[in-house]
Amino acid sequence: MKNKTKSTFSKMMEDPSQKEKFEKEYSQFMFSELLLAAMEENQISVRLLAKESGVSTSTIQNMRAMKPANITLRTVSSLLSTLGYKLEAKKGNKVVNLSANF
Repeated sequence: MKNKTKSTFSKMMEDPSQKEKFEKEYSQFMFSELLLAAMEENQISVRLLAKESGVSTSTIQNMRAMKPANITLRTVSSLLSTLGYKLEAKKGNKVVNLSANF
């Protein structure tokens, strides 16, 4: 029988503070990737997205670059709506639409 050793990642995830940091950064990474892909798919520039969504170009640039910022639900919803997405909260079969046309 082989002795299975834990990976560095598995060991890191056992530390609650390291796990929390990873989850926060991973969420930022995933949103940044979504934003970049959606902008490319829609062939929209930062300036045009800013104009159409009402979100400043610097805020969009910071989100694309994963720079820490306090982003509101309204900002996220406005960006996603402009890019053709909708923001939802889901629990089991219950879905609540959080997107709004601001």
